[in-house]
Amino acid sequence: MACAGPVPALAERAAACAGRLRGADDVLLASHIDADGLTSAAIAASALERAGISFETVFSKQLDAEELAAIAATDYDTVLFTDFGSGQLDIISDHEAAGDFTPVIADHHRPAEAETEFHLNPLLFDIDGSSELSGAGASYVLARALEPEAGDNRDLAALAVVGAVGDMQTTDGELVGANRSIVEEGVAAGVLETSTDLALYGKQTRPLPKLLEYASDVYIPGVSNDQNGAIRFLDGLDIDLKADDGEWRRWVDLSDDERQTVASALVQRAVSKGVSADRIDGLIGTTYTLTDEPAGTELRDVSEFSTLLNATARYERADVGLAVCLGDRGAALERARTLLANHRRNLSEGLQWVKESGVTREDHVQWFHAGDRIRETIVGIIAGMAVGADGVERGTPIVAFAEKNDEEVKVSARGTPSLTRRGLDLSAVMGEASRAVGGDGGGHDVAAGATVPKGTEEEFLALADELVGEQLS
Repeated sequence: MACAGPVPALAERAAACAGRLRGADDVLLASHIDADGLTSAAIAASALERAGISFETVFSKQLDAEELAAIAATDYDTVLFTDFGSGQLDIISDHEAAGDFTPVIADHHRPAEAETEFHLNPLLFDIDGSSELSGAGASYVLARALEPEAGDNRDLAALAVVGAVGDMQTTDGELVGANRSIVEEGVAAGVLETSTDLALYGKQTRPLPKLLEYASDVYIPGVSNDQNGAIRFLDGLDIDLKADDGEWRRWVDLSDDERQTVASALVQRAVSKGVSADRIDGLIGTTYTLTDEPAGTELRDVSEFSTLLNATARYERADVGLAVCLGDRGAALERARTLLANHRRNLSEGLQWVKESGVTREDHVQWFHAGDRIRETIVGIIAGMAVGADGVERGTPIVAFAEKNDEEVKVSARGTPSLTRRGLDLSAVMGEASRAVGGDGGGHDVAAGATVPKGTEEEFLALADELVGEQLS
């Protein structure tokens, strides 16, 4: 067997899971559809193929009783669940007891009250699944245990980092805990580079004015959400803003000295406008770069890579996202870019709708109901983007509703790290409140979701508000 890998606490369990997979006649790989789920599937698929294990891959946006019944009907003797499965362990264990299949789970979500032998989850070993190891990270630990005698799966650390960043696992601008150990393995394998840089999304692909205009995570008056203001700010700097062809330069096109000029000016502007010191600190963070990808593309920066992936499976094209993760730089990448353009348009329109419609405040949460105006697969992303916008409080959890079908409503909730430090656990809130009205839910302390019967939103919201109040009191 290969070495223990980056997370020794999980090594023994990972080895047991790998042993079950090696002994299987064939494996069904089932994974979630977000960026973490797609990278989890790609890591597992690569490891299974390298180990010579036959498998088939399927995706699901929600692993419920119906989905599990369909999986049981496939007659696979072993099912590998990545980036979900722990929260559905009670149903999965019923299928295991009935002899439908043997589950192997590589997940990081809160486990249900049930047990199974091959369950790889950081929470079982006192490792935080919200900030220290993602689903892709759990799959990576499994991949290291699956290495053939002469093999090395450390190159898959690049995808594990994409998954972790896509799952919003950065703490104070960097990956920590077990995630940091995976970063170190990726750097040692030559597939990752880290640097301290401006912590803004889009440094590889966005023109400089758009980079600053859309930099709303750290709001800078006169620059953020202000197209003309961003251009005026850049015009005041002693650097060439346009390339020889007349196009705006991007952050990646700037020299180190030019980047320092822009970053220093941004900090000075923030200070002069009274932005708090802790928010200003958020302007600088650790950047993770995929060294094998061309500079100036969506695949070079892990944040942009994860957004590209979100634009595929959330629009029913998980196959495209998986193909990109597995190295397709032809038709799959072009299709992903088209989906990304559509995704960005939908996010922009959805965020604008929230800004115009506003949110409703309860005692402890704020919320909006998008109905069919926002796709249920992206309403959680938009809820997170809305936090801190005009009329949306940053210090209050936000709950978002969107129609899923004629009978069900999707619920997404987002908080902030400062709220979780005060005791907020949205996974517990979504789980308890949804089950009380006949639905189900779960996730992480800072971000979670649920599905509830249509018409129960008011009852659900009242209970969620009460639970959040108890947690933060």
